[in-house]
Amino acid sequence: MDSSTEKPARSSHRDRVLVIMAKAPRRGAVKTRLVSRLSQEAVTDFYCCLLDDTLALARSLNDVEVAIMCPESDVNELAGLAGKAETVVSQKGEGLAAGLTSVFAHFTPGHREDAHQRRVIAFNSDSPHLARFVLEGAFETLAAHDLVVGPTHDGGYYLVGAKACHPSLFANDGMGTNSAMERLLARAGDLDLSVGFADRFYDIDVGDDLNRLAEELRLAPEKAPRTAAWLKEWERRCGAGTHAR
Repeated sequence: MDSSTEKPARSSHRDRVLVIMAKAPRRGAVKTRLVSRLSQEAVTDFYCCLLDDTLALARSLNDVEVAIMCPESDVNELAGLAGKAETVVSQKGEGLAAGLTSVFAHFTPGHREDAHQRRVIAFNSDSPHLARFVLEGAFETLAAHDLVVGPTHDGGYYLVGAKACHPSLFANDGMGTNSAMERLLARAGDLDLSVGFADRFYDIDVGDDLNRLAEELRLAPEKAPRTAAWLKEWERRCGAGTHAR
């Protein structure tokens, strides 16, 4: 990756890397399926909160290198939002499948003798409400498998981890469909890769997900404090709970 803002990994000796798949929070570029419930400006503000809380969750893990993978055009903006603590890397190619391929091409050690030791997990930027122990458990699962996958209830996945780069793993990806995980597992089978699973979870794509998150954070705002505060203010302004625009 040849971005001028990219920095070396904080510690090349760390065995665990969590890479957040992100985009710069621009109008019309993030969480587009929420525009039926929120204005474009509100969607952008909401995504900023999700990303901020996701970074906080990632930073709370012990002895884990945290990085961001994003489109090349977003590197400078995300580097500014993340601060100096994280490496921000531009992906090669367009789309999420290219981004995921770039994660493992960049962060796994390739031909090094310790290739089996470094565990790399790509994590989405809209699940800050995930319990920290789920991420810790995903790294442990990956120690015993070639891949770890965190399935979502809609047929996708919110995380995927590996210890090596498999360039064909995300080909013909089907991202954003209810067959994304099914396709991933089929390709893993073709490559004879063993797969372990993290807990099933939900990310925030559509209005029902927003309702569910608002209810969860109303009861436990400490899970994602900035997002919880934004949702509380949004509900106050709506005056009719999460079912109002």
